Amino acid sequence: MHDATDNRPAALLSMSPDIAERLFTPARLARLTGLVRTDPRLVADTLAGPGLDPAVASALADAELLLTCWGAPPLTAEVLAAAPRLRAVVHAAGSVKHHVTEACWERGITVASAAGANALPVAEYTLAAILFAGKRVLGSAHRYREVRAPHDWHQELSRAGNYRRTVGIVGASRIGRRVIELLRPFDFDVLLYDPYVSAEEAAALGVEPVPLDELCARGHVVSVHAPQVPATRHMIGAAQLAAMPDGATLINTSRGSLIDEDALLPHLVAGRLDAVLDVTDPELPPPASPLYDLPNVLLTPHVAGSLGGEIHRMTDHALDEVERYVKGLPFEDPVHPASLGHSA
Repeated sequence: MHDATDNRPAALLSMSPDIAERLFTPARLARLTGLVRTDPRLVADTLAGPGLDPAVASALADAELLLTCWGAPPLTAEVLAAAPRLRAVVHAAGSVKHHVTEACWERGITVASAAGANALPVAEYTLAAILFAGKRVLGSAHRYREVRAPHDWHQELSRAGNYRRTVGIVGASRIGRRVIELLRPFDFDVLLYDPYVSAEEAAALGVEPVPLDELCARGHVVSVHAPQVPATRHMIGAAQLAAMPDGATLINTSRGSLIDEDALLPHLVAGRLDAVLDVTDPELPPPASPLYDLPNVLLTPHVAGSLGGEIHRMTDHALDEVERYVKGLPFEDPVHPASLGHSA
């Protein structure tokens, strides 16, 4: 039983237990337990079912706030029925689509996420990929290992360089906007395709709004930052890929399904296009996929987002939101249900 004079709201951690261990350093746990009543050793990756831990069931019944992250189970109507006091969910990661259900919105539960914090490392990865693409770093590194002798690299790379190159950004998401911001100090011409951005807003961002096909045809680099929704599946398809100039680079840090990989592979195998792919469809390419070995493809295992110590940025953001809730203030970064149809 808790002290009746303790006015801190009750909270429950709901995520994979190993994620909780990575999120919370001792100092961050101390901050959390100073703000809310919670047992930080009790981490729920299941919130319903006949085998539910009685301690979790009790904490859920008492919880006013859920602090979630990767591995959080869906907040179904059944779960909400067992959580009569629940008022808010703070997600210490990006998208909430995996666990915040329609039942949450119908109940009037307020939701915040750390999507803005998670966007920063993705944008940094993208900036590095764009700069390396212009300098032809991937291809020249492979060629250097092949040649191993004096060679006229300036002649071979005479069309390389980042000065006045055109970068096409597909999607003015949080990440897309941060990439645009990071590109400002450089001498790039930046195009944007986003049907939800007006001409006035594009001007304020400092980009040229264009249709998707035009962006692909003009971009020396095309970087994908749109959400995974039914309308964006294979939005970069055969026509868009065929329109890209020879030697252009396609970057995807969003979701693999946005690119028609079957249409992309022939361009990569032929060496006509380069690619930086942090995500694929399927997420783990089959062992025989040429993506692993092509010299013009940089394939990484979905590491552009928060990794290692970067996840503490998300923890700190989530704790800031918890503190705002405790103080009766609105969330700094709330999730609006109306926007979920065209956001991550």
